Amino acid sequence: MSGRAQELMHDALVWDNHACMPVRPGDTDFLPQLQRLRDLGVNLVVLNISFDHHPWHHGFRMLATFRQWLQTHADDYLLVQTVDDIARVRASGRLGVCFDLEGAVAVDDMAALVEPYYALGVRWMLLAYNRNNRVGGGCQDDDTGLTAFGREVIDEMARVGMVLCCSHTGHRTAREAIDYSRNPVIFSHSNAAAVHPHERNIPDDLIRACAATGGVVNINGVGDFLGRNDASSETYVRHVQHVADLVGPEHVGIGLDFVYDMSELDDYLKANPDLFPPEKGYAAGKLNFVAPEQLPEIVELLMRSGWDDAALRGLLGENNLRVARAVWQ
Repeated sequence: MSGRAQELMHDALVWDNHACMPVRPGDTDFLPQLQRLRDLGVNLVVLNISFDHHPWHHGFRMLATFRQWLQTHADDYLLVQTVDDIARVRASGRLGVCFDLEGAVAVDDMAALVEPYYALGVRWMLLAYNRNNRVGGGCQDDDTGLTAFGREVIDEMARVGMVLCCSHTGHRTAREAIDYSRNPVIFSHSNAAAVHPHERNIPDDLIRACAATGGVVNINGVGDFLGRNDASSETYVRHVQHVADLVGPEHVGIGLDFVYDMSELDDYLKANPDLFPPEKGYAAGKLNFVAPEQLPEIVELLMRSGWDDAALRGLLGENNLRVARAVWQ
């Protein structure tokens, strides 16, 4: 890494908007791997606590697990609940952690459940995880659009300060949710369908719609979504560059979707072929991921292609910070 890239990584806010630790209540064995992010100079990571495959209450059990571990390791980590907390983690050298929910099954049939999730540190929620649910359609299903309950949930998210995410969501539901939302909308971990066609990737019109809200498309590091299971930094940069060329670098960020326990992932893939069809690239033991340690190389590649420091700072974290300032309460 060049001196300029190293200096930028040290000085910039670095924010990974989606990472996957094991979602097994009471199991904290992998959480020490967060040190990998601290060693890289990452300031904030958003950890998944549940997805629609689990019962609605699963997320609360994971919140209890993660929050207790963070409290017992407070010298190195801080539960981020406010925008001001982000400045605190940077000043103290700690890693900030907050949480996300992959799908509105977590609120069951009660939009009021959004508020306690937010109070416990959940800062964004996507609508549907691949399959349809009460709020709308998933990207692997017959998407019939945003429901009346879905609009109620979006209203409650806006009221309490939770960011609306449309990753994993069906394209019709995503368009209708973006049109309905009065706040910036994100894709927390999605890639460009124009670079590589896959049902998990999003077309240019959704990228433009997200940007029009002031939102951010955070680029995913899963090889099959990047293209042909290629998790090279060069391929990741192609998706970053596409979004930047289409809507400007102020609307692209990082959401690596890195899975820290690959054995847990393989178990899910094998046990749930309907949710993770092998013919669509979800092959157990074969998925490649962009690792957090590739971030310096990604920065270097973008520098060589002409990105200036302001654009890189936006990608690394300031674009997501802008959304947080606009939405978080």
